[in-house]
Amino acid sequence: MQTAWLLAGAIAFSILAPGTIAGFIPYAITRWRVQSHWLGLPGQIAGGLMLAAGVLVLAESFLRFVFVGRGTPAPVAPPEGLVVSGFYRYTRNPMYVAVVSAIVGQALLFGSSNLLAYAVLIWLLVSSFVIVYEEPVLGRKFGRPYGVYRENVPRWWPRSSPWRG
Repeated sequence: MQTAWLLAGAIAFSILAPGTIAGFIPYAITRWRVQSHWLGLPGQIAGGLMLAAGVLVLAESFLRFVFVGRGTPAPVAPPEGLVVSGFYRYTRNPMYVAVVSAIVGQALLFGSSNLLAYAVLIWLLVSSFVIVYEEPVLGRKFGRPYGVYRENVPRWWPRSSPWRG
């Protein structure tokens, strides 16, 4: 598939999926207004940094799927190759970590306990999806290379140093 189409597909999917989960729904919950000051300015700064980091990691990971994996994060046009570079050297699921980080960041930024509860719900759903569906599918598609990658790179908590396998 041509790079321009892959990029367009990745952008469309980013608006549809993480844009809804980490953007529209948090907006609907908070209207992006400070709800409480339960953590004060330090919590808001930490939240803003988490939100920014989540967006950065998500964008880089989407682009990596397009330019390295020759596909998109969308199930209809998955990457042709196993992507194990960039943030994927630290965790097997940087996109999911980024989405949850962006939601938690907004919860801290706006002081929203409802948004924090929503982040926990999303984390549970994503974790279940990855364990029950995604990892078995990747194991069948990529075989032993995915197995080696899985043995060396943690599912969620990032490694302290990049994997160079």
